[in-house]
Amino acid sequence: MSNASAQLMIVAQADPAGELAADEVPTASEDAPAAPVANDSPAELHEGTAQGEHGEESIFPPFDVTTFGSQLLWLALTFGALYLLMSRVALPRIGEILEVRRDRIESDLAEAERLRQRTDQAIAAYEEALAEARQHAHQIAGQTRAEIRAEIDEKRAKVEADLVAKLAAAESGIAETKQEALSHIEEIAADTATSLVSQLLGRVPAKSIKEAVKVAAKQS
Repeated sequence: MSNASAQLMIVAQADPAGELAADEVPTASEDAPAAPVANDSPAELHEGTAQGEHGEESIFPPFDVTTFGSQLLWLALTFGALYLLMSRVALPRIGEILEVRRDRIESDLAEAERLRQRTDQAIAAYEEALAEARQHAHQIAGQTRAEIRAEIDEKRAKVEADLVAKLAAAESGIAETKQEALSHIEEIAADTATSLVSQLLGRVPAKSIKEAVKVAAKQS
């Protein structure tokens, strides 16, 4: 764009109503010094970029009707490649991961069930052993009580038998002593009576005194 055109555009922008006279419009002369070139406006820049090499307007490639065929072709190829990649690589890998995870979960559940069954069996065995131990303890306690009772009864019987034997021996000794005393009582009575009669009456025949004592003992 030339310097004169730039000056005319600036003037036109400054006076949109055309109030300036024609003689007031500055004109570029050949002898005048060249004004500095102003920067192009955004509209001119957009217009310049919108034109092609041959002065034609360019269209955004995805909206260009002439390229729809190639775009659809590349879209089909890309979609096919993505489908093959997903179906041959990604999806099988995801399926394997899910299968492994499912197998692991099933294995963990089976192991947990097995451990639960073992725990139940251990609890049942413990309860059974505890019941057997209690029963055995009751049996031992009953047997011990029976043995202690039998031992006590045996010792009591021995003590009672010993006491009965000692009592019988004492009674026998007492009976013998009594019998012996009774056997000598007549002599003692006769001697006593002889002494008393002798002191009271003088000498008396001992035979007469003994016969009198025997008669008195029989009468008593």
